[in-house]
Amino acid sequence: MKAATNLQDLPTKKSSSGRTWKTLKNQKYLWMMSIPFVIWVFVFSYLPLWGWTMAFQKYKPAKGFFEQEWVGFEHFKTLFTDETFFLALRNTLVMSGMGLVAGFIFPITFAILLNEVRLGFFKRFAQTISYLPHFVSWVVAAGIVTKMLSGDNGLINDILVGLGFIETPIQFMAQGHLFWGIVTLSDVWKETGWNAIIYLAAIAGIGPELYEAARVDGASRLRQVWHITLPGIRPTIIVLLIMSIGNLLNIGFEKQFLLGNNLVTDYSQVLDLYSLKYGLGMGRYSFGTAINIFNSVISVILLFTVNGIFKRTTKESLL
Repeated sequence: MKAATNLQDLPTKKSSSGRTWKTLKNQKYLWMMSIPFVIWVFVFSYLPLWGWTMAFQKYKPAKGFFEQEWVGFEHFKTLFTDETFFLALRNTLVMSGMGLVAGFIFPITFAILLNEVRLGFFKRFAQTISYLPHFVSWVVAAGIVTKMLSGDNGLINDILVGLGFIETPIQFMAQGHLFWGIVTLSDVWKETGWNAIIYLAAIAGIGPELYEAARVDGASRLRQVWHITLPGIRPTIIVLLIMSIGNLLNIGFEKQFLLGNNLVTDYSQVLDLYSLKYGLGMGRYSFGTAINIFNSVISVILLFTVNGIFKRTTKESLL
């Protein structure tokens, strides 16, 4: 009986193998073109992972790999007993969370509003103006933000004083509790127009016959947005949301470094700055590597967790 079963499986396996070979043969040009990119990813994304071994060594640049002193998880123990690390983790999570919420609400709203504009000239003008801040470096952007919020002839203070909301100028850049909001709003100003492009592209992919049918049924423009536009771009929103949550800890350090100062250090210190200052800055390469491993591991866990939740609840997923 068992022999009969194996004989029955044999044609199926041969058929499956033949189908795979046929698919490979038919798509040979596609996978041949993908080989350079696979090599590129391997060289620049996977090969550097070899450097993670530094986190388990007392790394000395002058010594070879086999001459290094191995210390196990000592750097991770130091990391998890450092109060500054938890302060940087708190700031990173709060600013990432605020940026995540604002970074989705504003571009989606802007894209929907822009899509509803019927005046072609104004639409192109608004698009162009909104894209421009993206091409300005954070060095220039931080200078503009600092000048506008300055207590000495800053535009925002002049407006608030002129309208009578405040009597004396506020030193915005010296208020630690305002720093998270300043960074978030600066990022919104700089990236909203650019991030809205992908949503505009997704909206353009929605069939116009759906809007025509809705108009025939008497649906208002608000109803069309709610029942056609938003469901139409939902897959795009979910994919981008999953990717953003996966990079929650990789907030970068440019904004915080350029907008921060000694008065707001408790609110501007993020994990990347912490790694730069206490790792590379002090020559503690192994400690800096341990911080980056922590970031990567948490990011991978977040990515798979969020992807799994969305896969179960909305049937949409990245993986």
